[in-house]
Amino acid sequence: MQHSLVKKSQLNDSMRIDAEHYSPRFFPMLKLLAAKQHMPLSEILSRSVITGHTPSKSNESFYVEGKIKFVKTDNLRSGYVDFEGVDLITESGNAEIKQSELKNDDVIVTIIGATESIVGRAARIFSDIGRANINQNIALIRSKWPAGYIVSYLNSKYGRDQLHWLSRQTEQVNLNCREVELLQFPKFDDDFIALIENINTSSYRYSISGKQLFAKAENLLLSGFGLIDWRSKHRLSYAKKFSDTQTANRIDAEYYQPMYEEITEALTKHGHVQRLGDLVTIKKCVEPGSEAYQEEGIPFVRVSNLSKFEINNNNQQYLSEELYNELKENQPAKGEILLSKDATPGIAYYLADKPTPMIPSSGILRLGLNDKNTVNPEYLTLVLNAVTTQKQIERDVGGSIIIHWLPDQVKNTLIPILDIKKQQTIGDIVNKSSLLYQQSKALLEIATRGVEMAIEQNEKAAEQWINNQLTNLDVQINS
Repeated sequence: MQHSLVKKSQLNDSMRIDAEHYSPRFFPMLKLLAAKQHMPLSEILSRSVITGHTPSKSNESFYVEGKIKFVKTDNLRSGYVDFEGVDLITESGNAEIKQSELKNDDVIVTIIGATESIVGRAARIFSDIGRANINQNIALIRSKWPAGYIVSYLNSKYGRDQLHWLSRQTEQVNLNCREVELLQFPKFDDDFIALIENINTSSYRYSISGKQLFAKAENLLLSGFGLIDWRSKHRLSYAKKFSDTQTANRIDAEYYQPMYEEITEALTKHGHVQRLGDLVTIKKCVEPGSEAYQEEGIPFVRVSNLSKFEINNNNQQYLSEELYNELKENQPAKGEILLSKDATPGIAYYLADKPTPMIPSSGILRLGLNDKNTVNPEYLTLVLNAVTTQKQIERDVGGSIIIHWLPDQVKNTLIPILDIKKQQTIGDIVNKSSLLYQQSKALLEIATRGVEMAIEQNEKAAEQWINNQLTNLDVQINS
């Protein structure tokens, strides 16, 4: 256990007396930053740091049919904002918090969270996201310095450690806006800052290209079943026979919404359909319990870590090496598809390469393709993420207080099968999309690590390392 003794004369200007602020774990970071030319964030701002707020939930006019994205802690990742499933607010709701409406090249960072892993996640805002705002757990930084450099530094271990050093750890880990303004930013030469900025911009460009290709693959899939222009319509009334309820063993009205039948009819009309359980083997994963979680070790992948583009480290929990060895039969294999069944069911991610050591949670299923079937794995992953499957899941789990997609329901999910050439065409597009997304993620990591190397060594060494990484990655950087 680390400890240190601090004299009253050594307390910093804020007169902080909480022990965590003086933890020895922060000493190396503070020493390295002190050795570099630096300046506080307060001196490079174009406006003071502010947070957003949450418009009153009791006022429906702030939310019903809203179109402005409302970013909360769960949406903010290290390096990007996940807008899938983001809450929306109306013009009147946004007017309540208009001072924090986001603009191009703003940087936002989480400043309140249950644990340190939540605090310090930062992302840059680009104009093409449309209108958006933030809640009270997120700080808005509008700087005179390039946003790509600001966000890369914040996501580096030195930016995050500094935020954790400045934070107050009570029931939650939290900072206020004035504390955020105390952050010290290394003042590197203009060429190095421009290089980091360009890498960050290029990362976003690759990400957008990847998502556009993924959308193209989805459109090809839906057009194959005559569903490209289909829109779900919720009907207030419709009639069903009692025999239908006996067959389905469901009596909740929502289950029989006509839009679900429309999906099934379109699938059977335009192509061959098979049950998912006839295409794959399904393996359940494990839940060791929160008491087994630790701050480092083997990643324990939960539903919140899963997306159709990646396995992310959002509030990542870890297991010990010893426990991993006990649970090793749950290690995913190359060629499997990870599919969520709880909380947010129907998120599918294909493991095209041999995965690193990990243990998925009980809310995730491992799907292995049967040797006898000829379905393309990338194609199947796309189908699982598509509206044709999502609507089946919506029907299956409807009416549940706690969302669970049951294994028998998973097995009975209808999978449309196009001919193998169309599958391959769609699969190739998904592969290209995945490559672009991986390159985008790699660029974010290069920019972040490059900043760390410049702090630990110097800009020349960092730039040389960066150029070697960019050559190996084979990407084009904006200039």
